[in-house]
Amino acid sequence: MRFLPVFLDLKAGPVVLIGAGELLRAKLRVLAAAGARIRVYALDGDQDLGLSFDDTARIEIATGDPLASDLAGVIAVVCAGAGDIGVAMSARAKSLGLPVNVMDDLEHSSFIFPAIVDRGDVVVAVGTGGTSPVVARRLREKIEVLLPARIGELAEFVGGFRKSINERIAEFPLRRRFWERVIDGPIGAAVLAGRKGEADATLRAISDPSDFARADKPEGSVALVGAGPGDPDLLTIKALRALQDADIVFHDELVPGEILDRIRRDTTRVAVGRRVGKPGIGQGAINKRMIEAARAGQRVVRLKGGDPLVFGRGGEEVEALRAAGVAYSIIPGITAGLGGAADFEVPLTYRHEATRITFLTAHKARDAETVDWSTLTDTKMTVVVYMGMTAAPAVRAGLFAAGRSPETPVGVFARVTRPDAQGAIGMLRDLPELVRQTHGGPAILIIGDVIRHAGSLRRQTPKQIISDLLDAAE
Repeated sequence: MRFLPVFLDLKAGPVVLIGAGELLRAKLRVLAAAGARIRVYALDGDQDLGLSFDDTARIEIATGDPLASDLAGVIAVVCAGAGDIGVAMSARAKSLGLPVNVMDDLEHSSFIFPAIVDRGDVVVAVGTGGTSPVVARRLREKIEVLLPARIGELAEFVGGFRKSINERIAEFPLRRRFWERVIDGPIGAAVLAGRKGEADATLRAISDPSDFARADKPEGSVALVGAGPGDPDLLTIKALRALQDADIVFHDELVPGEILDRIRRDTTRVAVGRRVGKPGIGQGAINKRMIEAARAGQRVVRLKGGDPLVFGRGGEEVEALRAAGVAYSIIPGITAGLGGAADFEVPLTYRHEATRITFLTAHKARDAETVDWSTLTDTKMTVVVYMGMTAAPAVRAGLFAAGRSPETPVGVFARVTRPDAQGAIGMLRDLPELVRQTHGGPAILIIGDVIRHAGSLRRQTPKQIISDLLDAAE
């Protein structure tokens, strides 16, 4: 994030606007709609700016050289269609510590204009770092559809009571639950329906705000949430809601920061997972901490990579929660095997060629040695191995010993669905070398004829993939 979204108080002073033509008028309309006081320098001399009667009291048509103008009290400088004067004005504004925007010129701008959704007191700003205003506008259009028309009125309504209610509720979590109940319940619905008077009377009739909040206080609970294989866009809507509602999140080490960013900012985050070969706090300690938090009335999320019930020890956590009498729910996530298959276009099943799938895990060589490989030799079976990078030689040895052909196609897919995802394909006999080619995990191994149908490996075309397979078979 290069540009930090901030909201400028336009009552603090005037904005200087310099430019010409329709570009100037477009920025003038944006600033005027926000209620700004504006000092306009029309460089083309056209002072017909299409102002309404209400705007004229706040807008000054200035003359003279803007580079020599008095900038005392000015809160920002905006240049739109100003040419070289915009560049020179940028240097002057920066020397005075004033925020400056030169339209379509990131180099000379210290702030940018986002696409704006305006609902009165609720303003949503969508930015793309100045790289693609069209993308920002498209996002704004989608948000416009989602937001209720009176959401700004609801914010204004809450603002009118916020200070007095907050003074009466000392505990922050209880205060938050009060406002959640107001906003999500009949009072908020009345405001959004245009019945503000009814909402006002109902809120004023609440004699004890703390009791009102506690009346809706949920019992502590735990949600086992699947974070998926890494791409934050693959989170389910239900998972996002759980992350936003949580009081505390216990998360695996491998859950990427882009997903952790979806957690509400005031939520407590606790890293409890471990990486292969490194110590963790232990499953028993994780269970104990979740149960304690839930019994204290907190909404707990246990955020796990992939799916909670696929090699994530979610079953053990469910058993512990059941035994403790703690309410829980399970929100599935996309498991790495499915994410990797989609990422690299590997059909895990294929008509007449692959009719069964087996998922297994092999953290270490000794894990691989406990697998009955004789059940995995059917050429119509796709075998998906989780956490199999370290044990790749043992996986290969086990399949060889069971009679699986050394020419069996195999793929190693690392960091699936993430920007740095990487894949390598070849034959079973080359499995350890393929693992080395992916430069670190986490990774999954997919073994079976379906690999022949794989699509792009990011830097390779399908023709190159087929060529690699043929070369490996020679």
